[in-house]
Amino acid sequence: MEKIRKEMSDLRDLPMDSSSPASLLRHSAFLADILGLLESVQEYLPLNEGIGYWHNSEIKAVHPLLKPKQQSDEPADYFLIEEIRKYVKVKPNRLGKQNFMGANGTFNSIGHACFSMKKELEEYMDYDVGEICNDDWKLAQKLMVHGCDPLPRRRCFSRAPQLYSRPFYINESMWKLPDNRNVRWSQYRCKNFTCLASNATHKGFFKCADCFNLTDHEMPRWIKNVDIDPITNLTADFLIPEVLDIKPGEIRIGLDFSIGTGTFAARMREFNVTLVSAIINLGAPFNEMIALRGLVPLYITINQRVPFFDNTLDLIHTTRFLDGWIDFVLLDFILYDWDRVLRPGGLLWIDSFFCAKEDMNDYLEVFKMLKYKKHKWVVVPKRDKDDREVFFSAVLEKPPRPFRR
Repeated sequence: MEKIRKEMSDLRDLPMDSSSPASLLRHSAFLADILGLLESVQEYLPLNEGIGYWHNSEIKAVHPLLKPKQQSDEPADYFLIEEIRKYVKVKPNRLGKQNFMGANGTFNSIGHACFSMKKELEEYMDYDVGEICNDDWKLAQKLMVHGCDPLPRRRCFSRAPQLYSRPFYINESMWKLPDNRNVRWSQYRCKNFTCLASNATHKGFFKCADCFNLTDHEMPRWIKNVDIDPITNLTADFLIPEVLDIKPGEIRIGLDFSIGTGTFAARMREFNVTLVSAIINLGAPFNEMIALRGLVPLYITINQRVPFFDNTLDLIHTTRFLDGWIDFVLLDFILYDWDRVLRPGGLLWIDSFFCAKEDMNDYLEVFKMLKYKKHKWVVVPKRDKDDREVFFSAVLEKPPRPFRR
């Protein structure tokens, strides 16, 4: 390391002008990168390595690399891949004073679980700057789902489908399967939309096995009652017109946090309501499908708070997402976050939440703690599980909650 520092010092002392060979600049940059890697290795070299040798020898001096060194608190020093180190380091403003946001620098963030998934993250960030990224969106999604969220930005070009064609015009894209050429299918079991739309293949996501079948399965949803319990004559499916009639003309924008292909947003669009659909690609290209239909997908996991400011949304809708698998404390955090972004008077539409019958009362208490006004509230047996599970649906209104001193 000392030899490299001396070489770099000698290079800096050389006269540099426009006639200096480009190889000299590359040589200097290469040495700087190597020095950075060596310093990283030195930082985390096991202190016990080689101790026995020194103790059994007459030589009492300790090698410089084996001397105890204070642990660094810098996140960049934890990783060996240079792109991660460069990303997480604080970027001070060039003019040396606060920027228009009131900060003296830019602080790029990564999820805390990135440190426990060091191997996977370093694989994700191992690329050539300015080249085409690896086809590794599935690795990126794995990192996100396991808490490495947000991911660091990358300086490579994302891969696109080889034969991308113009999307269908908006007047036909909403209820027509997109062109197969507009999706990268390499990481999916199905290799086209026809396969996904055929519920006999079971190659998509099990909680949304039929949602690529736009004609038979998706088109009637939220417009016609299709699942009515034959014994109680009740349904967990509320219709969009009856929900919008709760607040005539007031529901304009919202969030759909569900598993689906954007049909709820497509139907709400017909009522002049703009929705963003939050989803990840679980076994099928949900984000691409939503975008190709002419709607807005939001690629976000359950691990982070929704990227909207406080008291801004008129509606939050969720279906096939919050079910009996979810931890009570996690559900608490999610509901409080949704409450944060819902405006006073906004509606929370819980659509067909299901769980084991014995757990339902506990989950209902979690929803009740919001102290929202109940416009609709129904519990219906889930007949396909021998009455061991139940559906719960509700439309709830956020109260004003005036400021308290």
